[in-house]
Formats: sequence, C-alpha cells, structure tokens
Amino acid sequence: MKNSVKAAIVQKFFVAVCLLAFSDGAFAQSGSVTEPSMVEIPAGWFWQGSDGIERSYAYDIDEQVYGHDISRRNRWYDIEADKWRVHLLPYHISKTPVTNDDYAAFIKATGHAAPDISKDEWDRQGLIYNYDTIAPFLWKKGRPPKGRGNHPVVLVSWQDAQAYVEWLSEKTGKSWSLPSELYWEKAVRGEEGTFYPWGNIYDPTLLNSGDRGPFDTTPVGQYDAGPFGLLDGVGQVFEWTSTSGQAGYRFVKGGSWDDRGCGVCRPAARHARPEHLRHILIGFRVMYRD
Repeated sequence: MKNSVKAAIVQKFFVAVCLLAFSDGAFAQSGSVTEPSMVEIPAGWFWQGSDGIERSYAYDIDEQVYGHDISRRNRWYDIEADKWRVHLLPYHISKTPVTNDDYAAFIKATGHAAPDISKDEWDRQGLIYNYDTIAPFLWKKGRPPKGRGNHPVVLVSWQDAQAYVEWLSEKTGKSWSLPSELYWEKAVRGEEGTFYPWGNIYDPTLLNSGDRGPFDTTPVGQYDAGPFGLLDGVGQVFEWTSTSGQAGYRFVKGGSWDDRGCGVCRPAARHARPEHLRHILIGFRVMYRD
C-alpha cells in the first residue's frame, strides 16, 4: 500500500475518533445536571423544638392578627418537640427551595408527571382553596408557568420530591435526600434556638408571608438570610421533610406566603400532611452528607 493511501486512512481514522470524542463530550454536557446552590452546615450542637414561652408567643401573635384563639384552643403548637439540645454532623443543604426550573430538568429527563392536577383530583384533597385559585401554579405540556422558572416548585407530593432526590442522586453520584426535621431546623434556625432565624420578635419584612403580600410565591433568594446563609427558610412555601408524623404522613415546616402572624412560620412549628398531597403552599429543598 502506498504511503499516500496509508496517510489518508490514518487521517480519516483520526477524524472519526475526534468526532466520536466530541459527540461523547457534548452528550455528557447536555446530559449533566446543575446541582442546587448549597450552604454548608457545620458539625455542632443546636437547640431544637420549643418551650412554653415560645408557644405562648406564637399563640399570642396569631390571636393579634386573626382576632380569634382557634390555634390556642386547638393546641396547634403543642405538638412541637420539647426544646432540647442536639448534636449533628456536618451536612450541605440547598440554599433555597427547589425551583420550577430545577424541577423541569427532572421532568424532561425522566418523564415524571409535571405539577398539574385536575379539578376532580384537587377537590378530592379537601383543601380550602377553589380550583381557580391554583391556575397560576399549573404546568402546561410539562413546562412551568411563564415567568415562574425561579419560583419554588409547588403542587409536588412527598413522593414527587422523593423521586426528584433519587434522580439527582443517580445523576450526580451523591446521596441526596429530603432533610429530616432535625437537619431542616438547624439549617434554618441556627444554633441558639431563637424563635425565628433573625431573633425572637416576628418581623414581616423578613419573609414572604400573608402579612404584606404579594399573596403568591416570589423568586427565590430574596428573604431571610439565616445564621448559615440559608434563604427562604420561613414563609414562601412549606417544605416537605423526611420525618414521619404518622403512617402515610410527613412533617412540613416553615410556613408559607398565605400565612399571617406568623406562629406557624417559626422553625420549631410543624404539622403533618399526607404523602400524596399536592398543594400550592408546599415545596421542598434537598440536602446531602459527605
């Protein structure tokens, strides 16, 4: 075989290898996952839960805002963990709740059902909001509502959130999870056990709540830089945790854009919701441990 022919064959082989390498590289990039922005929570002790003084404060501000004592009569805050000191190893938790754009990447990659719900399904959940209220939050053709890409994703059940963290773990090689109540509370509240991330006095300017509006979710990252730099930890949306309240129920924490007062927005506050529930007030954030 002449040298010129050999050279042509070698050149074609080299070009083919380069094209294959480029193709593989492009696939890896297009198939990659952008991980949420994280904050590191150091190892150490913190105060979790509440005592009688904190619960009394929560009942008082609820009565002041709502003009009734329903929360006190129903003892809503008496189910909180009694205040105690807990030691946790270091971990990382997402700086903000998972957004619609974050969740859209998961939907596109897996074909998982998007946050959309029929009127019949919504009505069966027995919530106080009529179906027209949730229209701004419904996805269309697997895509988030226009202009809401950087808002917290809502209308996700606990099972949906679990599916997301399992996918994120598979794609990144890290062991992602929903935070337990303990991990969530330390990240949001800090170590000192104050009623709110900023101290013991409620301040409606520091969160997205029903006290000032806009009575809707807002772009993440605007409120409440807690002791560790975590944002939107109170107000904005309730967040699913991995902690079980009872069989088939998980604790949600943090309060929402619809709450006033805001006793329920305190990091110690909690209540359990059915794992299958899809609500316009509930989203989630994620964590991992090294």
